[in-house]
Amino acid sequence: MGRRSNSDISSENQEEFVSQLTASTPEGRENEMIMLAYLEVEQRIRNHTATSQELVHFLKMGSEKERLEREKLEVEMELQRVKADAIESSKHMEELYNNAIAAMKLYSGSEED
Repeated sequence: MGRRSNSDISSENQEEFVSQLTASTPEGRENEMIMLAYLEVEQRIRNHTATSQELVHFLKMGSEKERLEREKLEVEMELQRVKADAIESSKHMEELYNNAIAAMKLYSGSEED
C-alpha cells in the first residue's frame, strides 16, 4: 500500500483521515490541526475557491524575503544556543578552577580541616 499524498484526501475520505489522527500530546495535536488546515486550504486552492488571504499567505511563504527572514531566524537561534553553551561551559570551568584551587590549598597545607 503506497503513501497517500495530500491531494488524495477528498471531502469523502477526509473524515476517515481525521479519525486516524492520534496525537497524544497537545503539541502533536496542534501539529495535526495545522496539517488539516493546510490540507483544507490546499484543496480550496486546487478547486479555485481559496480566498485572497489564503493565496497571499502562500505567495509570501514562497518569497525571497520570507526565505531570508527564516534563515536569519535560524542563525539567531543558533547564536542563542551557542551563547547558552558558552555560559554553561564558563560555569563548568569556574567550578573546575575552584576545585583545583581548593585542592592546591589542601595539598600545600594552607587550609586546615
